[in-house]
Amino acid sequence: MKKPIKDVVVFVMSVPGGAAEQLRKYETEIGYPLRILLLLDSKVRSSEKKIESAHADLIVTCDFTKPIKIAEALLPYQDNLLAITCRSEQHMARFAEVLPHVPYLRTPTTQSLVWASDKYEMRKRFRAYDKAITPKFTLVDRNSKEERERVIKKIGFPMIIKPTNMAGSLFVSICYHEEDLDKTLRLILRKIKQAYKKDNRKEDPKIIAEEYMDGDLYSIDSYVDSRGKVYHCPLVKQTTAKKIGRDDFYNYLQMTPTGLKPTTVAKAELVAEKAIHALGLRSSIAHTELMKLDDEWKVVELGARMGGFRHTLHALSCDINHTLNDILIRIPKKPVIPKKCKGFSCAMKWYLPKEGIISEMKGIKRIEQLDSFHSITLNKKVGDRFVFARNGGRSVFNLFLYHADRSKLLADIRRVEKMVEVKVRARNTAKKI
Repeated sequence: MKKPIKDVVVFVMSVPGGAAEQLRKYETEIGYPLRILLLLDSKVRSSEKKIESAHADLIVTCDFTKPIKIAEALLPYQDNLLAITCRSEQHMARFAEVLPHVPYLRTPTTQSLVWASDKYEMRKRFRAYDKAITPKFTLVDRNSKEERERVIKKIGFPMIIKPTNMAGSLFVSICYHEEDLDKTLRLILRKIKQAYKKDNRKEDPKIIAEEYMDGDLYSIDSYVDSRGKVYHCPLVKQTTAKKIGRDDFYNYLQMTPTGLKPTTVAKAELVAEKAIHALGLRSSIAHTELMKLDDEWKVVELGARMGGFRHTLHALSCDINHTLNDILIRIPKKPVIPKKCKGFSCAMKWYLPKEGIISEMKGIKRIEQLDSFHSITLNKKVGDRFVFARNGGRSVFNLFLYHADRSKLLADIRRVEKMVEVKVRARNTAKKI
């Protein structure tokens, strides 16, 4: 009897365009065509269905709330399955629901994805594995005088307040006193249910308070195989809004590779591996955010996904095919990571210091003339409302720059900061910001 060809790669809930492109290139290496199967939850209504489906060869829809329906949907392809992945943070809970129905693929465990998707459960696992890698934390049940006093006694000020299941720095706030805490909790509790609903999240909204760490923020993407061996990409230095004087917590600038000493990088990689093993992740990619406090490293959080913008950043600076490596580690094959980088890349998320209606945008076209320009994505236009990340808002634009010379890249970053000019209108008044 002829052995079935393992040619189906399953994506849960979305197929990024770059992923499809890289798999097509990989076909020439393996010598036969692959089929991309997109598995969608029929209960999720999406305005982006055409985008999600554009890069798939097969589209299968079923009701994820009924396990038997998932099993029936995948049954015709079981003998042909090569790998399965999910690239969306907001759909990790759905990915976890699918895994029991692909028992012969190398995948993370369902429980490890739950731990990696919930910051409270994650911190409990870190604390059990190694208390030294995690700050103090506690779950916040409600906004009452008694609950605030309990949280303050346990964590102290300043503290960070954030949802346990959201990415992108949404609703992340720092509190310095009880009035701050009261105001922040009232805001998040008023908006969090709608935000989870908008992201089609299956988890129940929860809020965590944790010790504020005042250090330098870095992150690292890693690949972990089915036996727990970890392969690391270069560290990324992250400059938060707080570091540039904004009252917000989005990542303003991400730059790689860093100028850290090899011994310092090795310490960061060790802490990242501890976090990965604490959650029991396997056959997965992992994105670990780390805080450097003098010579000590703490884990901010870990996700069973690639970090934001990482495929582009690592491809530009080090020729790492992050998207393909995400599939290779699940086949399983060893990920390909070049030993040397050829240059420096950065991603910039442009937010504003004030909320309001955007009335004018200048200088953005001029960015394309810079030597280091790679690409830009506009998320806002004149007439759109701008809202801070801590209030659930998105950036005005996302920008990628690359240069072989680090000093010239830094110079172009400064040029962008000088040339971009945006105005917002608040209460019928145009204000330059």
